[in-house]
Amino acid sequence: MGRQRTKGIDRLVQRLDTLRIAEPDEPTSASPTSESSTQPFRFFDLPSELRLRVYELLLVFPKTLDLDPSNTRTIAPSLNLFHVSRRMHDEASRVFYSLNTFRVFPTHGRYINKKHPLLAWIPRKYKVHITRLELRLGPGFTRPPKGWVVDSRHGFGATTRVHKLAVFVEIDPESSEIFQGFRVGTSFYTEYCVGLLRALLAQVPSIATVEFDAYPSVSKESPLLKGLVGETKLNQKRITWGPERGWDKIVDGDLASVLGKLGL
Repeated sequence: MGRQRTKGIDRLVQRLDTLRIAEPDEPTSASPTSESSTQPFRFFDLPSELRLRVYELLLVFPKTLDLDPSNTRTIAPSLNLFHVSRRMHDEASRVFYSLNTFRVFPTHGRYINKKHPLLAWIPRKYKVHITRLELRLGPGFTRPPKGWVVDSRHGFGATTRVHKLAVFVEIDPESSEIFQGFRVGTSFYTEYCVGLLRALLAQVPSIATVEFDAYPSVSKESPLLKGLVGETKLNQKRITWGPERGWDKIVDGDLASVLGKLGL
């Protein structure tokens, strides 16, 4: 399904690249009967609801946007819409930045130690449209990247419309002895992540909801998750639970305790 969507998007982008989009007041001089000329497609004559739907199909992605080598194949082709006309740029860029989720710190191996994260590269005029951010925790837990610092590089002063922060926990080094020998102190990573969340909520006060999600190995009772939830409550933010972990479907706790409750 994703491959068919990508092919459809590519065809539409290529089609738009070859068309000249007429502005609303621009006269169409080409004759309908002329075989040597092509009538411009009057995209802006479409109702705004239909234009918005086209932008959403082309520019809203299921994955969180981050610094990633695949961006040139998966995202960049759709951004050709920005170059069609000034009006399309304004409408399309607003949809792209307001409906996608942007990652605060890079997690791909090639970029995880980059000094400047994705938000640092986004111009201020686009940052004002961003509504969703994601903080992904787990990568680099043995040695947190030096660039993972909440500071002026991000330009959070312009992100005044961000209302949701998604926090995804990949692992909790404090929750299991299996990480002993790899982690830096028992509670170091928990304190480090809670500090990141605290700084982020302080820098972006418009955040109203924090959504927590995780891999199945992370329970609600893990020290890291409890610390993050506690910090969120202290900041009086609404807490929701994401879909991937399946909090209501996966039993928290170890097998021994479950068997004990069953009397086995």
